[in-house]
Amino acid sequence: MFKIDTMKGHERMSTQDLLLQIEAAVRSGETEFEIAASGQHDIGGPLWNSEGKKLTFHVTNAGQRVGSMCLPNTEIVVEGSTSADVGWLNAGGVITVKGDAGDTAGHCSAGGKIFIGGRAGTRSGSLMKHDPLYEEPELWILKNTGSFSFEFMGGGRAIVCGYDSEQFESVLGERACVGMVGGVVYVRGPVSTYPKDIKCLELEQEDIDFLNSGMDEFLGKIERQELKGELSQWSQWKKLRPLTFEEKSATPSKKMTMKEFRTQEWVKGGIFSDVAMDDFAVHNTISNGLYRLRVPSWDNAKYAAPCEFSCPTGIPTQLRYNLIRQGRLQEAIELELQYTPFPGSVCGSVCPNPCMDGCTRGTIDEAIQIGPLGYLSAFTKVKKPAVSTGKKVGIVGGGVAGLSAAWQLARKGHEVFVFDDAEKMGGKLEQVIPRGRLSHDLLEAELKRIEEMGVKFVPNCKVDKDSFKHFQDTYDAVIIANGGHESRYFNWEGKELLTMGLDFLKKVNRGENPKVGKRVVVIGCGNSGMDTCRAAFDMGAESVVAVDVQKPAAFADEIQYVEGRGGKLIWPFFTEKITKDGVYANDGRFIPADEVIVSIGEAPILDFLPEDDSIKKFRDSWLITNKDKSILPGVFAAGDVIKPGRLTDAIGDGIKAAYYADLYVMGKAYIPFPKKEKIPAERLSKAYFEKCHHCQLGDPADDHTRCVSCGTCRDCRMCLESCPEKAISRIENEDGSWTYVSDPNKCIGCGICAGVCPCGVWSINDNPEPINMYRTYNK
Repeated sequence: MFKIDTMKGHERMSTQDLLLQIEAAVRSGETEFEIAASGQHDIGGPLWNSEGKKLTFHVTNAGQRVGSMCLPNTEIVVEGSTSADVGWLNAGGVITVKGDAGDTAGHCSAGGKIFIGGRAGTRSGSLMKHDPLYEEPELWILKNTGSFSFEFMGGGRAIVCGYDSEQFESVLGERACVGMVGGVVYVRGPVSTYPKDIKCLELEQEDIDFLNSGMDEFLGKIERQELKGELSQWSQWKKLRPLTFEEKSATPSKKMTMKEFRTQEWVKGGIFSDVAMDDFAVHNTISNGLYRLRVPSWDNAKYAAPCEFSCPTGIPTQLRYNLIRQGRLQEAIELELQYTPFPGSVCGSVCPNPCMDGCTRGTIDEAIQIGPLGYLSAFTKVKKPAVSTGKKVGIVGGGVAGLSAAWQLARKGHEVFVFDDAEKMGGKLEQVIPRGRLSHDLLEAELKRIEEMGVKFVPNCKVDKDSFKHFQDTYDAVIIANGGHESRYFNWEGKELLTMGLDFLKKVNRGENPKVGKRVVVIGCGNSGMDTCRAAFDMGAESVVAVDVQKPAAFADEIQYVEGRGGKLIWPFFTEKITKDGVYANDGRFIPADEVIVSIGEAPILDFLPEDDSIKKFRDSWLITNKDKSILPGVFAAGDVIKPGRLTDAIGDGIKAAYYADLYVMGKAYIPFPKKEKIPAERLSKAYFEKCHHCQLGDPADDHTRCVSCGTCRDCRMCLESCPEKAISRIENEDGSWTYVSDPNKCIGCGICAGVCPCGVWSINDNPEPINMYRTYNK
């Protein structure tokens, strides 16, 4: 006996591995199998022994299609019940299921015998057939079957004993023997209905002889021999068979009209009445209203444009350009300030502008000038909210993430206090970004605008455990956004000789003019590394070399600037040790240096947080937040304290923290931060813009002529003018915007509107109304 257990502890063997193991055992000569299955499919066939020996399978917990395509000289015994398709395409095996079988038992069987010691499911015995060259298949069922049994049966014999089935109106379920053209069904017990082309007959002697001879084998296989007497009362049995060709020919049928066929046969009471619903109305090929095949919808701004989707801050540039098209430039400028307090300092100056990387126009000629457009909002004034909520929020950290959150909360009418241990607010914008990259006057103007919104700055305030506890007790919510201010480095030999890049950059921006060596090596070729190289040159270094273990991750223009001043970038370079003379790599390379500055990232300082299990930390540095960006009730986190990122990431993170903090202080239920799906590229017609516009870069505000307006209506009116049925109309809204609507009583669902829309605003979908109508009709 070859035994297979398909469960090893909590690990389940796959169906493929089980079948391969069985096949290998059969090839090696095994003939008797005991399989402790766990729902695997197709156990038991098609298999054969090369010497013609019988194969025997004893199976527990079998899955679907046990004994599928089973061959002669194979016997399968299933303990208990099994699922669908037992004996599917049986070609000669003997299959016994001692319990219930699922749907389609014996489906398409063409030989052998299937014995079921319980009930069989829907469509059991369907498509059974008989090749005259071989013995006909047999399907024995102790109790009853589900509906549609023996559907399209073409041959073989089925025996339904009807035991323990008195509660059923029909032991064959509903609509038995539909489409049956051959074979015979022996049945004991009531049969409610069967088609007109099926005869229900009394048993003849040869039928009794067949049942009597087969009953002993059947009851023996399912171990229910005690039922022989009860099931052998042949007067309780009937047989169902289809009309022969001669019988059908002898009964002339009245030809139906098409309408009669549809109303009497096709649906009502016909063979398709369970799947087809019809109101019996006749419609033209081209219809409007309810009977359109397709329905258009104006999905304006349903999708995010690639620029909006690629921007961590979520600025919808396509909406700004729509306002500019309408001559509403000031509104377009003010729109950006709904998303960021730093349109000039970040978007227009130091941001790498991932929005421009995603811009559809960039795949035609040049991306839209989104960064310079942001700069137009740099010095714009914004009014304070007229109503105060009376709620107070404290923010730890005056960097980009904290000020982004402060800006959003102040605009909602909350009283906001920002605490920072530095003398001036701005975080890395103020302390680290070289003045050559960011105008200090611009930064101070944008910080002043935040204050004018009502945000109160508290500088020179180092937060400790006591003050943090005070914040929790005093404010309705607290946001932690103090960023990363501790330079990271590895445990290199000579690490005590390192200069921390962040400290160095802060000293430079404070005007302390820190002294540097003539030969400087910077470890790190990211953007902070390039800032450090720039600052080292500014402080008097004669040569600067930046090294990294991987390809430099800094922006291309920053690398070009450093190389333009004579700097060098070397990679891959795996630092092994630092000495007073320079830096050694693990492959023996040496770079001489008077000073080595490390700039490979920063970690947050969170020593003011409670030291208990209520706050989870990751690697003892970065915070893990809940789905609402909280770490404690009423305490939220944003920016580099969660994950190091770009300044635009910090702004977007601040927006989310403010969103959830606002829900909290206003006592609102949790609602996930709104997200949009990026518009699929195939919805956009770039060919329209290639033909109608050319690349002519001028003032950023004039780029509305080139903007593809992805997913947002640009009011080009092409749909209005192209609709053949004049079903589309344009509605002017009070605020100057517009809405396009399609009249269902005119629209024929042709889809031209969706086809001509260059911005992907119109959609055309299958009409759901007929489905709803059919459901109503079917009730």
